[in-house]
Amino acid sequence: MRWNLGLMALALLAGCSAAAPPQRVVEERAFSGQAARGSALLRHAMIEGHNDARAAVGVPPLAWNATLAADAQAYATELARTGRFEHSREPRGRTPEGENLWTGTRGAYRYEEMVGHWVDEGRYYRPRPTPDFSTTGRWEDVAHYTEIIWRGTTEFGCAAASNATDDYVVCRYTPPGNVVGQMAF
Repeated sequence: MRWNLGLMALALLAGCSAAAPPQRVVEERAFSGQAARGSALLRHAMIEGHNDARAAVGVPPLAWNATLAADAQAYATELARTGRFEHSREPRGRTPEGENLWTGTRGAYRYEEMVGHWVDEGRYYRPRPTPDFSTTGRWEDVAHYTEIIWRGTTEFGCAAASNATDDYVVCRYTPPGNVVGQMAF
């Protein structure tokens, strides 16, 4: 079933673990019409969204990493080609990488909204060791956010791909966050 794009569109968000199944979440749209696309717009929105969230909790900004972005592009393209929405197999890349995934109706969301969905999970964050860092009792409800604000993470790269019906965004992080038993910051 497709959702009416007038007021709402379907967004699928997944936790940051291969063990967590993706959740179906209907998010309100902040605008009507088609969202602008392009790698420069994506990079700008992701850098700004990630580093604003990190500044809000007092951790250093992340640096953009072209290799991580290329890894993310390869996987985003695969997701769009297959229509699957699941985390990639580990290990990812030459060094360990964390991963955030997002998908939603093609052209319905701006890049700022996509990263905003992850950052908004911060409302459920509580400062406890992983995986006990969610006020809901479900670590999956904050795992995108904690991947973004993880103090030990220093670099990231993101990419997007689309098929006829959906947009996919993949971000990769190194060193990865959400380490069991450790605090986000």
